[in-house]
Amino acid sequence: MGIYELLVPRTVLYGKGSFSKIGEQAALLGTKALLISDDVMVKAGNVETCRRYLAEAGMDCAVYTGVNSEPTDIHLDEALVICKTQQCDVVIALGGGSCIDTGKAVAIMMTNEGHLRTYFQNQQDFQDSPLPLVAVPTTAGTGSEVTKATVITDTAYDVKMMLARPELLPDTAIVDPLLTLSCPKHVTAATGIDALSHAVEAYLSKKAHPFTDSLALQAIELIMKNIRLVYRNGENVQARNEMAYASMLAGMAFSNSSVALVHGMSRPIGALFHVPHGISNAMLLPAVLDYTKEASIDRLGEIGQALFPNVSYTKKEGADVLIEAIKQLCIDLEIPNLQSWGIDRQLFYAAVEKMAADAIQSGSPANHPVVPTAEEIIQLYYTCYEYEFESALYKK
Repeated sequence: MGIYELLVPRTVLYGKGSFSKIGEQAALLGTKALLISDDVMVKAGNVETCRRYLAEAGMDCAVYTGVNSEPTDIHLDEALVICKTQQCDVVIALGGGSCIDTGKAVAIMMTNEGHLRTYFQNQQDFQDSPLPLVAVPTTAGTGSEVTKATVITDTAYDVKMMLARPELLPDTAIVDPLLTLSCPKHVTAATGIDALSHAVEAYLSKKAHPFTDSLALQAIELIMKNIRLVYRNGENVQARNEMAYASMLAGMAFSNSSVALVHGMSRPIGALFHVPHGISNAMLLPAVLDYTKEASIDRLGEIGQALFPNVSYTKKEGADVLIEAIKQLCIDLEIPNLQSWGIDRQLFYAAVEKMAADAIQSGSPANHPVVPTAEEIIQLYYTCYEYEFESALYKK
């Protein structure tokens, strides 16, 4: 037995229509908000709706909607200028993981000096508490609304900086499944597999504990039952509801244990080849599980047994069935491999040594059940480049 810690936001509002509470929740934390979002949310009307809810609660707000795809230090700097000049005292992040990760970075860098890279890999501690942060996800995938992690690309070095600190945890998370209804099919697939990767890696992680195990297993079960439903029919409100909940559980799980090899290898692909984070996770997950299987039969088997409780699987059989189920899921969600995504083979092969070094430097592979060498990671990159998601055991 040990002592286990579970860090989650002070307030979590979950359920259909909870977005309408954004004004009163923000007003508890400050007087003027910086709303961080993107053009997709502008076009969907969610930015204007948020401003209206804030105005109804007597709050003024400034707006930054420059986040486009993966967040970078450029987005951070642009948002910081607005936050400082407008004298905002609370940050609201509305959108996918990119918007929320940017919001976390803005909230902490408003009160601390230097460039974010100064704090990467725990080189330096944050000296002051961040501005209060309200996170409102519009995808069911990253779980960033309930995590103490942010990932921001350092454009000077083409490195995705992953920082995991308690100071980055949002004060309030508002998870309204209705906001995910407009999520496009390909984003639904990418973010859903991202959530699955979070939950699986949280369960496999060397830092897993009873709290995170329970959260991760429930998230995996919900995702595997519902992700195809939302992919085929984005208007399925009940399935969207379950996916939003599962994403949140997966976020809580990995934030309190850790991610592992998949995420360590995924970030360099995103930084160098601009593949969306969820897609790059999906490209890697089956091959990494193949690599991991012998060292993780018990843990993988437990997940497989939980997914198929009506079948008497041994641990080995459970592990096999789980991996085959995930391969079949990638097929059903039309996940490409790196080659079919359009990444040039020569460019990719020329980058594998840097990617392997960056993956190890991130720290995530050290949490994996079997810690790979740089050469093993390089070989996994080669495998994943033209990996075929073939499944023999699992049928829909």
